[in-house]
Amino acid sequence: MLKIVFLPSNATVEYEPGSLPYQGEGKAGSVLDVALSYGVELRHACAGLCACTTCHVVVEAGDEHLSPMEKDEEDRIYRLPNYTLHSRLACRAVVRGDVVVHVPCPGEDRAEPSFSPGPQAG
Repeated sequence: MLKIVFLPSNATVEYEPGSLPYQGEGKAGSVLDVALSYGVELRHACAGLCACTTCHVVVEAGDEHLSPMEKDEEDRIYRLPNYTLHSRLACRAVVRGDVVVHVPCPGEDRAEPSFSPGPQAG
């Protein structure tokens, strides 16, 4: 049995590898595919084609249980202003073992530029 925990909703999905019908978006068996199979909300504007970053997730545990990152995913991840070493695109990360992923809320994965004015002239 494979297990994925989606945070912050704490939705937990357990399933046998290869038992889910492919949902037609993202790679078969990807975090996105599993989320769609179980009705877990996960934004994905490009239908899982790796043409955007809306399905960005942060892997809290189990990085080693996901497929290796490919060049197309890596190119997209680096466009996120707040990517981490544990950032993945749910449409590309194929699940091979137990994982815990944090699904950013809308807007949470788009850092606003910060501006701090210097000392006021007096």
